Amino acid sequence: MPSTDLSNDIAASREEILKQLASAADHPVELVAVSKKQPDERLQAALDCGQRVFGENRVQQAQEHWQHRRDIEGLCLHLIGPLQSNKSEDAIALFDVIETVDRKKIVRTLSEAAAKLNRFPHLLIQVNTGEEEQKSGALPADLEELINYTRQTYPGELKGLMAIPPVDEPAGPHFALLKKLADRAGLPWVSMGMSADYELGAKLGATHVRVGSAFFGERKTD
Repeated sequence: MPSTDLSNDIAASREEILKQLASAADHPVELVAVSKKQPDERLQAALDCGQRVFGENRVQQAQEHWQHRRDIEGLCLHLIGPLQSNKSEDAIALFDVIETVDRKKIVRTLSEAAAKLNRFPHLLIQVNTGEEEQKSGALPADLEELINYTRQTYPGELKGLMAIPPVDEPAGPHFALLKKLADRAGLPWVSMGMSADYELGAKLGATHVRVGSAFFGERKTD
């Protein structure tokens, strides 16, 4: 069981974030608590204070965190890290939302896995708004083609777009671009904003924000 101090700290952080999100936006914004690399007692403290939506970067670590907790009522797991095609079936089996679709091959392998398992997580396409060579995500110029392919191929639902702006640029223009692209495609979900800028994300139209250190406290590094 987590300590009382830890539980209180996480509960206070969650309450403050939710208050800020409600103040920043006139629409509902889902808080996705980024639980990657978090120790078990912090996950339990988050659950104890009512948090039910979590984001994980890696399929294997998510299985370790959540496989034995999968029957918790209301639990909703988001994959927010890059997905390798050979992990598609594991991702379909575990996650409720996969935010990092970035190429046709992933759409194809997810579609095959979803049909096989008869399980259909919602998908988001990750957009490389900064057109950074080292970063995952579809380029804005290629987005329409990938959206159309996903809608035609995936047996579940494409719900929205996700982005991680370049670290050395203001996030605002990237958030505005992502919202514009989502609106143009008729996609209702926009996942943008992390610990440093979730309020800005909410202000500019995010429906989901992915918050790690501001929720759990600073994470231990490997």
